[in-house]
Amino acid sequence: MTSLYAQEYYINRELGQLAFNRRVLAQAEDERNPLLERLKFLCIVSSNLDEFFEVRVAGLKEQMALHANVTAPDGMPARQVFMQVGKQVHQLVGHQYRLLNEVILPELSRHDIRFLRRTHWNEEQSDWIKDFFFRELMPVLSPIGLDPAHPFPKVLNKSLNFAVELEGKDAFGRASGAAIVQAPRSLPRVIQMPPKIAGYEYGFVFLSSILHAHVGELFSGMQVKGCYQFRATRNSNLFVDEEEVKNLREALQEDLPQRNFGNAVRLEVADNCSHEMANFLLAQFNLGQEDLYQVKGPVNLVRLIQIPGRVDRPDLKYPSFIPSIPAAVAKQPDMFQAIGNGDILLHHPYQAFSPVIDFIRQAAQDPDVLAIKQTIYRTGTESVLMEALIKAVKSGKEVTVVVELMARFDEEANINWAQRLEEAGAHVVYGVVGYKTHAKMLMVVRREKSGLRRYVHLGTGNYHASTAKLYTDFGLFTCNQQIGCDVNDVFMQLTGLGKAGKHTYLLQAPFTMHPQMLAAINAEAEHARAGKKAVIIAKMNALLEPQIISALYDASSAGVKIDLIVRGVCALRPGIPGVSENIRVHSIIGRFLEHSRIFYFYNGGARDIFLSSADWMQRNFFRRVEVCFPVLDAKLKRRVIKEGLAPYLKDNCQTWEMGSDGEYRHKCPRKGSNVVCAQTQLLQELTQPLKG
Repeated sequence: MTSLYAQEYYINRELGQLAFNRRVLAQAEDERNPLLERLKFLCIVSSNLDEFFEVRVAGLKEQMALHANVTAPDGMPARQVFMQVGKQVHQLVGHQYRLLNEVILPELSRHDIRFLRRTHWNEEQSDWIKDFFFRELMPVLSPIGLDPAHPFPKVLNKSLNFAVELEGKDAFGRASGAAIVQAPRSLPRVIQMPPKIAGYEYGFVFLSSILHAHVGELFSGMQVKGCYQFRATRNSNLFVDEEEVKNLREALQEDLPQRNFGNAVRLEVADNCSHEMANFLLAQFNLGQEDLYQVKGPVNLVRLIQIPGRVDRPDLKYPSFIPSIPAAVAKQPDMFQAIGNGDILLHHPYQAFSPVIDFIRQAAQDPDVLAIKQTIYRTGTESVLMEALIKAVKSGKEVTVVVELMARFDEEANINWAQRLEEAGAHVVYGVVGYKTHAKMLMVVRREKSGLRRYVHLGTGNYHASTAKLYTDFGLFTCNQQIGCDVNDVFMQLTGLGKAGKHTYLLQAPFTMHPQMLAAINAEAEHARAGKKAVIIAKMNALLEPQIISALYDASSAGVKIDLIVRGVCALRPGIPGVSENIRVHSIIGRFLEHSRIFYFYNGGARDIFLSSADWMQRNFFRRVEVCFPVLDAKLKRRVIKEGLAPYLKDNCQTWEMGSDGEYRHKCPRKGSNVVCAQTQLLQELTQPLKG
């Protein structure tokens, strides 16, 4: 599908993702954020980069290997993108480690939160660490000396390993000169010392430091010339031929272990690693110098994300809060009566996720409930909601669950839940071959005096109680008859066979969502050409689909005022004279991950509001099952505008604005103006005050 505009009007997806990570890293630099939260942001960048290499860089390498033709609207060949990515990631990682070593760790140390280095251990600390090594580590380590009988081992994706240079001969007279020590995943990566030994309330030691100090104990009679931690990142895309397999779940169960051994795409080594050893490792993984990342510190900063949870220092964290319960639910705890009284809007994390769980629990116990249907994309390894569904099955309800097995990096958890639900007696299906089921839908069918009635929950985020505390999302409860019919039709598509029905309210991908979004954008352009007020405000995670971008460019040229609140990658370039001068692109990076999708069209004063599970991306429009639903209640519509859009357009604290050059600039309050922080404002307006 080609763009209607020149390639220079589009920003490359991979480079856009790196720009997003630079904005996240800026949160770690920002002194206005609590110190332990800054450490979290630093770790989030590493976690994001891991997935970036596992998926996006891996994809670039596959394109280069296949000499694939470019189809992206920006027109950049895979080799060019790969080279620019490498240059930018090296700069980003260098900045990240300088920030860690020169700012974050010294600041933590000033608050008596210290990471004790080998060179600074006193005698008592050294004795404690030695005892820990022999007691906890040595029994589970299996050093592998490299020789013809011991080839270079298979190294798990993102695992911690050590390359050891040796001198001398072992008990059998062998002198390989090198060995590999793999750190089992069961071992903790960061160990806390007792305060009396550490000399501080919070004293931590890296597993890598302990192994470095005592690696010689693993090679009796030999001399260790060097010990270097390293980590390989592998291609983690799963390739399951969905048209060939007879049972998708069984095929995935067989293929999941292979994710740990895909082709390597990146090698990380410590800065003390010798040139010879680095080259040796690169050769083992079939990588080039451009794939080598030599870092000053631990090769995996993600391991540090556990530290804030282990340190009881509220003064160094974001203030705690209690999510509120909507008045409609607080006044009427019977969820069916509450929903029957009118549509209910939930705004997470400011409002609690518990009404969704209560809805399922009450449905499981209600003798008048006949059936429950739900889609599952990500729910976590532990889920109160899934347990409630199992109880509903055991209480005699007809429970149908559409589990998306191909939810990247959640495949194993989803397989486990699918098995448990099946064992309990639920009807479990895996959606439609070739399309991920990403829609967030929950429907309860209840027998009432007037007949059967459908109660529905639709959301912009996953049915995941933990992420509902960290992600901003909207959820809507309704028993609107037409919406219930639409949702039921989508479930019928997913579980049965047949053509897509015509929906009254729901827009559905891959059928009606894309043309309806284009139609809504084009309608605003027509209003503008007729001299009428025309406004589009859209909030999402990513904007990449070229036809949508072209339509937005056309609308801007017609005079439509367009505000795009895009957290992550935005391929649209604003501010181009005659093309996008009426478009502003904002990115909000703050305490909570902005995850809600909201689409506002002025539409001659009707102010149409849609909420959705879908971003404006090719995959969401054409390769996924998604739903986009209107907010019909006038009060709730005003709430979405007031809470989901207006504060973000006024934010001058956590907003980054994109210029016509594609670069983001942090928006700061003008001298004498009020500081507006959307997330802080919503916390103050919607959450309950802490007691005591």
